[in-house]
Amino acid sequence: MPIFIEKKFSMKCYYILFFAIFSITATSQTTPKIYDIISNVSAERLENDITTLANFGTRNTFSDTISNTRGIGAARRWIKNEFDGISRNCNNCLNVFYQKDLVLAEGNRRVPKDTWVVNVVAIQKSKTESNRYIIMSGDIDSRNSDGSNYTKDAPGANDNASGMAGTIEAARVLSKYNFDANIVYLGLSGEEQGLFGGAGFAQYAKDKGWDIIGVLNNDMIGNIKGVDGVISNVDFRIFSEPTPANETEKARKARRFYGGEVDGISRQLARYIHKTTKTYMPEMNPMMIYRLDRFGRGGHHRPFNDLGFAGIRIMEAHENYTQQHQDIRTEDGIEYGDLLKFVDFEYAKKLTAVNAITMASLAWAPAPPADVSIGGIVAPSAKFKWSKSKNAVGY
Repeated sequence: MPIFIEKKFSMKCYYILFFAIFSITATSQTTPKIYDIISNVSAERLENDITTLANFGTRNTFSDTISNTRGIGAARRWIKNEFDGISRNCNNCLNVFYQKDLVLAEGNRRVPKDTWVVNVVAIQKSKTESNRYIIMSGDIDSRNSDGSNYTKDAPGANDNASGMAGTIEAARVLSKYNFDANIVYLGLSGEEQGLFGGAGFAQYAKDKGWDIIGVLNNDMIGNIKGVDGVISNVDFRIFSEPTPANETEKARKARRFYGGEVDGISRQLARYIHKTTKTYMPEMNPMMIYRLDRFGRGGHHRPFNDLGFAGIRIMEAHENYTQQHQDIRTEDGIEYGDLLKFVDFEYAKKLTAVNAITMASLAWAPAPPADVSIGGIVAPSAKFKWSKSKNAVGY
């Protein structure tokens, strides 16, 4: 008779079945509402929003906060106004507010002056009381060749007006539905100077005791032509780290004997996005990148990962470095700068839809089991047992 080992795994350190429950209950059979969500995402609205954000001239973290037409202050007020309008249209279903932290110049070489890093938050409340949250984020701020130069133009059309506009558009579409979990649409600041906005909000969520299902960080979702000449409007990357950055020594030892080196919570979230995309948008090619981010680079999912939350980065597959972090200019016949003309709005629509259907699928799904045990040391197959999740129909 197989020996059953009473090996318990907390949900924060070992998620063997974390997304297995979701994949069976939410996507084993296709849901017509998901196709409606895809069709309701608008490339025209994305173009309008990306254009508005780019036309603020610069959204550098340290730029003007007083003007209504230029700088990060004008940009974040416009974003908040958009979320407020969406909320009015859904009978005040969004709780919209600013969340901020003071970042000091002392000790931060990329911070030229003490600055309030202000995030814009819109929380779509669940139809029933729930402490479960799904977060989609985009970055408000932009930069030119010098990240500390906050007066020179930095339109940031793709990096990252595209991700911010996608987040607003997802709110427009999903606000028409009711969910069993809370969805957070998040505009983060201070990304280019050290992920300050994400760090501040991740700590805010932790202090509130939120049960975060996953963080979908969207950073550059509008470019289809790579610097290498490759052009594709179906490829995109999902970056995820293998195991939680803050895993305990107990969890590390358990993983050594029970496996799971590539099955951490962020990696499982990435797989869920991949599965959902291929189910409902089979024309798309989600590319699983088994790293936190690009070599030597970082994104706003990282601060959430640092605190033990599941978080991934969604972005274009083929980057063009002549359009990233560049002053607007022409040299040797090459046009530099993150300009509107280089954004493909239909592609941004597709990646926005990927986010929207993932969040909807997760928010309509039941919670994962609270307790999971594994056994089968001297048996031909593994044995699992778990506590039942409310409304689950299978595992």
